[in-house]
Amino acid sequence: MEGKKVQKSIKRIMDIVISLIVLIPFLLIWLTIAILIKATSKGPIFFLQDRPGLNKQIFKVYKYRTMKPGSEKMVKGQEVMKDDDRITSIGKFLRRTKLDEIPQVINVLKGEMSLVGPRPERVASLEDYDDEITKRLHMMPGMTGLAQVSGNIHLSLEERYKLDVYYVENYSLIMDLKIILRTVGVVLLGEDRYLNKSLVDIESVNKEVAAAKEEAVSNEKNPNNRG
Repeated sequence: MEGKKVQKSIKRIMDIVISLIVLIPFLLIWLTIAILIKATSKGPIFFLQDRPGLNKQIFKVYKYRTMKPGSEKMVKGQEVMKDDDRITSIGKFLRRTKLDEIPQVINVLKGEMSLVGPRPERVASLEDYDDEITKRLHMMPGMTGLAQVSGNIHLSLEERYKLDVYYVENYSLIMDLKIILRTVGVVLLGEDRYLNKSLVDIESVNKEVAAAKEEAVSNEKNPNNRG
C-alpha cells in the first residue's frame, strides 16, 4: 500500500515535469496552431467540455477546437469520422497528429488529469456505466492510456473499457513509461500500426474481468462471502 502511494507521488511529479517540458519550449508551436485555428474558421481557439474525472468529479477538459462552431452539440454516442465535414481543414491535421489534445497539459498541471490514465468520456456516458466500468473512475483520467496505444478506435467500446479497468487495477510507473513511449509511436505511425500489439495480453484481461464479475455476482447472492 505504501509502495502505491510512493508511485502515485512520483507519477504526479512526472506529470508536472513532462507537462512543463511540453508546454514551455514548444510555446511558439502552440501559438502558431492557435493562429491557424482563428485564420481558418470562426469561433474560439479552445474547445471546453465537462468530463467526469477522479471519483466522478466534473471538470472542463481543454482541447484545440477542430470542428466548426456548434458541431459539438452531438447526439449521445455519435462518432466523429475522419471525413466528417464538420471538421475544419486545420482540425483534420490536429486530429490526425493528436495535437488537438495538447492543451490538456493545462488540466494535468491543474491536477485534474494525468499524462496516463483512462481517457475522460462525456458526462452522459456515466448513465451506461456498471460497477465494473466505474472502476475506470478510481484513477485520474489521462491524456493517453492503455487503450489508446492498443488500437483505440479499432477496438470495441467494451474492449477499451476492459483495458482501462486493467490499467487502474495493475498500474505501475513502468507501465506508464511504456504507454508514453508507445504514444509517440502512435502519433508518428498511426493507431492501426499497434492493432493486435497490446502492451498486455488481451485474453488475460478478459479472464480477469470475467472473474471479477463472477465474484461480484457471488458476493451479491451471498453477502457472507465478502471479506
